[in-house]
Amino acid sequence: MLGQVLDALEYLHQLDIIHRNLKPSNIALVSSTHCKLQDLSSHALMTDKAKWNIRAEEDPFQKSWMAPEALNFSFSQKSDIWSLGCIILDMVSCSFINRAEAMHLRKSIRSMPDGLKGVLRTMEEKKIPDVETFRSLLPSMLQIDPSERVTIRDVIHITFVSSNFQSSSAALTLHQQVVPAFITDLLLESNVASILEVMQNFSSQPEVQLRALKRLLRMPEDQLGLPWPMELVEMLITIMKKHERILDIQLYACSLLLHSLGQALAQDPAAEVLSDSSVISVLLSTLWNHPESEQLLVTVYSLLTIISSQESASEKLQNAGLFEHILEHLSAFSTNRDICINGLRLLWALMVDAITVNKTPLEKAAVLIPEVLATYPGDVEMAEAGCGVFGLLSMLGCIKEHQFEDVVALFLRSIRLCPDRVLLVNNAYRGLASLAKVSELAALQVVVPEEGGSGLDLLQEMYRLYKDDPEVVENVCMLLAHLANYKEILPELVSSGIGTLVQEIKERFTSSLELVSYAETVLLRLEATTPPRSAGEQSALP
Repeated sequence: MLGQVLDALEYLHQLDIIHRNLKPSNIALVSSTHCKLQDLSSHALMTDKAKWNIRAEEDPFQKSWMAPEALNFSFSQKSDIWSLGCIILDMVSCSFINRAEAMHLRKSIRSMPDGLKGVLRTMEEKKIPDVETFRSLLPSMLQIDPSERVTIRDVIHITFVSSNFQSSSAALTLHQQVVPAFITDLLLESNVASILEVMQNFSSQPEVQLRALKRLLRMPEDQLGLPWPMELVEMLITIMKKHERILDIQLYACSLLLHSLGQALAQDPAAEVLSDSSVISVLLSTLWNHPESEQLLVTVYSLLTIISSQESASEKLQNAGLFEHILEHLSAFSTNRDICINGLRLLWALMVDAITVNKTPLEKAAVLIPEVLATYPGDVEMAEAGCGVFGLLSMLGCIKEHQFEDVVALFLRSIRLCPDRVLLVNNAYRGLASLAKVSELAALQVVVPEEGGSGLDLLQEMYRLYKDDPEVVENVCMLLAHLANYKEILPELVSSGIGTLVQEIKERFTSSLELVSYAETVLLRLEATTPPRSAGEQSALP
């Protein structure tokens, strides 16, 4: 009964509906094994304080189920948790407490933090079934301060995941016989095919699914037979969908999915991975249902990064509001390195090959990401992920003019920090080129000398380091071509010896039309700014 009430209450809370009037008379038994939650009109009634006061005063006995703050007309999901705690307290103590004593107990615990100790001790003495679970559960539900009360998901976890209770899933066949744990454990000690068969045969029983998933995760990868064929991967997705509110099932299933899809791409980078709307829907639903699980967040972000390599998936994820979701978590979990790195990588994956990109939420990214990177000043991987996103943001025009100076400094600082990371260097120079193309201020920031040396000195160092890498050289040359558009910058390019470098590039990469075009553009502008030699200077030449 408790499991069914929890399912109903969790569903209401997901819809931001507070029941506000939980009590035994509002739990209707429709059969010996099935109950329903009723009297949802309270959600509407109790928005009217005057009507509520009248009804509460007319029925003081029922008022004893309400949370302390509800007496002051302050309702939240935690108010429902208190009321449900009172119901559980009544059920586990009804064998030794009469009706009047129960009402007095419910009222007293609103102001007495230790009011439960006596009844919990009596429950233990009388050997009430599952007493250890209730000793853990009731004090956490009946905290006077609402902020200290557990959530509905915590109650489900304490009661049905961490204890011996049967599953809370209302989707279970109500009259289905539960298979003894020792039988399923015996079946799960076999090979992968046998384990998957058990999972399929007992798909509605989360206890079996949890044990099976744990067993699979303990197996060596050579026995798992990864990557799995798509039909097995789809079975995992089905299980996740069936038990979407059980955090541990989501965690274990996502970990297995990540192993399988990761190995599939390692063997064949062009492999088709799951990208249909139902898979994306399940993964996103997992994120919405368990927003507090940082471990799950990291794993799902990694999965979505793999899936978003396909163009159609990227568009679906954007439309689902994933940009906003990632930015929200980068802000909320800025001290969690794994969330930040995986969030930045997912942002990059969503933007890099997308045909259309919603720029509105990404404008916030240009403000937020520097704050994240500042939290990890010496982290090479973080700098690489951040530069990748900033490079795309600059090309998409998502960086505002007042941010140009800081972003240019960030690119240059990242290159100095990680000169041996070719991906970072490429992203940074593409980003610098995009900014220099639209802003003289950004271009000046590149060439102005500073404590670590000017951007032109750094550029020449990177050319010497990557002179045989056409992609890096092309990005360097593209930046120089945009810098050369500004008359004020041309003297800096001349004095830094850029002409010699560009001439060398032109001669070395004759087969690259793009590179030759950039090089010729720079050389023509440098020649135009160099004053012609006088006749006396020319005759003095050897």
